[in-house]
This record gives sequence, C-alpha cells and structure tokens, in this order.
Amino acid sequence: MTATVDMPTVRFGIKTTPMHVSYEDIRRVWLEADAVPEITDAWLWDHLLPVAGPKDGQIHEGWTLLGALAAQTERLRLGLLVTSNRVRPPALLGKMAATVDVISGGRLVLGLGVGGTHQPPGAGGGEGANPAIAEYQAYGLTLVPPGEGLARLAETVEILRRMWTRNVFDFEGRHYRLLGTRCEPKPVQRPGPPLLIGGWGTRLLRLVAEHADIWNVPGPPHNTVEYVAERARVLDAHCGDLGRAPGTITRSVQVLVSYDHPAATRETVRRLVDAGMNHIVLSLPRPYPQGVARWLADEIIAGRYWTNPSTARPPVTA
Repeated sequence: MTATVDMPTVRFGIKTTPMHVSYEDIRRVWLEADAVPEITDAWLWDHLLPVAGPKDGQIHEGWTLLGALAAQTERLRLGLLVTSNRVRPPALLGKMAATVDVISGGRLVLGLGVGGTHQPPGAGGGEGANPAIAEYQAYGLTLVPPGEGLARLAETVEILRRMWTRNVFDFEGRHYRLLGTRCEPKPVQRPGPPLLIGGWGTRLLRLVAEHADIWNVPGPPHNTVEYVAERARVLDAHCGDLGRAPGTITRSVQVLVSYDHPAATRETVRRLVDAGMNHIVLSLPRPYPQGVARWLADEIIAGRYWTNPSTARPPVTA
C-alpha cells in the first residue's frame, strides 16, 4: 500500500435504489452504513414503478421509506436522488421535508429535480422510451414541457424557503398559488435543510448556480467522466455570471459500483475526483451483499489511494 499526499477532500455516500429489493435488505444496508464513518450519507430515489427489470416487481415509495430509515439511523445524512418536483405539490413536499428533518435530528438533504417532462426516447442516459410516460399515466400525473418543468422547480424552491423561514405566507406564482401557508414544526436545520438539485441541462445548471448548495449528476455508466467535467464547467460559467464563487457548490456524482471489479470502480472515482467532483455517491447494484458498507469503505473509499491493491476481497452475497 502506498500513501498519497495532498489528495482533495472527498465525501462518500451510498445509494440503495428501492426497486426489486426488500425493505429488510435496504434497512440492513443503511444500518451497516450508519456504523461506518467513511460513509457520510445515504440515498434513495423517487419512482413509483420499476424502470428496469420485471414491470410487476416491488418498489417502495421514497419519502415514506426515508422517514422510516431516518428514525432508525443516527449519523448518516440522508435524502432522495432526487425528489421529482412533479409528484407532490411544493407545500406538501416542504411539510414532508420538515417532518423528516425533525425525525432525523437535522440530517436531511433535500434532493430535488425537475421530474417527468416530455423527452425523446433515450434521453436521460437510458435506453428506450421515456419511463416517466407509463409511470405518470399509472399514477394520474402529467408530463410537462422541459421549460415548464424548470419554471415549476424554481417556484418550488421559493416556496420551500418561505415555509421554513416564515410563520405564515401567501404565494402567487405562474404555476402555484398558496394562501395562508404555515409549516410547524420548522426543520431542525436553519434556515432549512441543504438543497441539492440534480440534473445536467444548461438551463437547469443556471438554477443550480442560483439556488443550490449541492449539484448532483449521474456519472458512469449513464454519463461519461468527460461529460460530467464539461457540465461542471458550464456550472462554473453560470456562477461567474451571477458573481457566485463556484467552490460554494458541492459537486456530487453518482457512480455504479462493480462488486466483481472494484479496481474499475476505484479508477472511475479517481477520474471523477481529478475532474473536480468532491462528493461521490456509490450506487449499489442489487442484491446487496452482506457487509457491503464495510467492503465499500475498505475497497472503494480507502482503496482509491492504492497503487497496487493486493488484499481486495469480494463481498459475500446474501
């Protein structure tokens, strides 16, 4: 093992996609991760139907599951990558988020994205038709044009801020109208949980520069390291236009873990860190092996400094 000096400060989280996997397995991994200090945060997602695999497979609703896990963990920061702005009205989301922040003792990070919009096949890094079409039809939701989705997201951010900082307020926007809105109890974190905005479109990155504490983007295999780096430069340019220091935004990226080839995952992480990303979310394929949180800490997080690892051991599949 060879020590490396002057490495950038990088935080690591895990993501357990709650699709085709049991609540018990997700809970097990989160409790494991809560005891592993190298892992700082844990994440779910926000879909209502499976987007891969059997269409009749089980999938858990993200915010309900998040509340349960918030009550059983003690240290991990937690959230959704990312909450769809099209599924819940903004004030309802603000109330839910405040409640989860109270349950967790102030550990929530509010991950937020545009949600379902009209997109051509293959958009978003996935093959085939836009999966949001079937999902939204099944749950009585509507897709909107991308521009409208962005405008709605901007209004949601403003509503959330008012809910968490004001006793009572009205809101008159183009898409949302509220009268006499209150939110008690307020979040533990003041003035509210950190805001993470996920996505990579140029107009979306402008919104990140204006409002977000954290920017998140899917990395390999959905987007290449080079594309992530190019999008980061676009965000930097928006920050420059607004007079905001780019370094005030955490750069977060999701990476799909390979249990069989951890060296490949380590190399991807190294390249992303070299590209300026300072928050790595390790997305876990199913099924989740026993002891996977400790394995990640040993073989991916600490292992990123190794020049010739010789002690890598595969996790034990349950």
